[in-house]
Amino acid sequence: MKPVGKLIIIGGAVNKGSFSETDYDQNVEKNLNFFERGILRKIITESKNKENSIIEVVTTASQIPQIVGAEYKKAFEFLGAKNVNILDIHNREEANSDAIVARANAADVVMFTGGDQLRLTSILGGTRFHDAILLKYMEQDFIYSGTSAGAAAASENMIYQGSSSEALLKGEIKTTQGLGLIDNVIVDTHFVQRGRIGRLFQAVVNNPRTLGIGLGEDTGLFIHNDTMTAVGSGLVIIVDGRFIKDTNLTNINLGEPISIDNLTVHVMSMNDHYDLTTRKLTIENSQFNPIPQT
Repeated sequence: MKPVGKLIIIGGAVNKGSFSETDYDQNVEKNLNFFERGILRKIITESKNKENSIIEVVTTASQIPQIVGAEYKKAFEFLGAKNVNILDIHNREEANSDAIVARANAADVVMFTGGDQLRLTSILGGTRFHDAILLKYMEQDFIYSGTSAGAAAASENMIYQGSSSEALLKGEIKTTQGLGLIDNVIVDTHFVQRGRIGRLFQAVVNNPRTLGIGLGEDTGLFIHNDTMTAVGSGLVIIVDGRFIKDTNLTNINLGEPISIDNLTVHVMSMNDHYDLTTRKLTIENSQFNPIPQT
């Protein structure tokens, strides 16, 4: 069964409001320049009731939820949204409460901020709030959006730990179950600036059925009807492991380098499309498109 709802996941930003930058807390007002303005606009235009949609900004992943929530509210309202609320769920008891579930059921958009994706899943996973979001996504014209941690947690499995420099050493990448809105993919964020492609390679070689998605800074994916469309100014990296011919993965010890033969990598930019069913990329501005006759 294909979900009726839509996903808009965002990779983060370079020096402009990444919710997991090390100096984020000290520079939050300066950092939150909202690199996602174009992507936030996309959220509004794709939502059921446009500027009148009810938007819930979920700040659970953040250690500074009051500041992050207020800045998102300001940004959405700047773009014309009229019903923006901040939903800071602190614990599982709150996530199971009637009041929180009612707000989830009333929402047209739920926007998950950045921070710590493990905090997000450990607090929300398996709660009534989580169940309500999944059901709405499957059955209604509803948008799940997330940036940074909120994007990483959207998939069935997620990366929650692993350095970029040692990413292709066996066992360096730690994964766990995400919120499960999209199957058979794994998402990594802040991808280009932090050099995280090795993390995605290891995640894919561990199970080649999994499609790796690396979201660059200032970049997002709009996912609907099994089609992913790149939005924003940066790059999306797709790693497809189905055609891997060989690897040393099971013959090496923990901490040793991984070899992979024939891993397929695609690079998407603004308005390119990727079909999740056929696993085919369509480049919007292809140099091989027919030249219009004059």
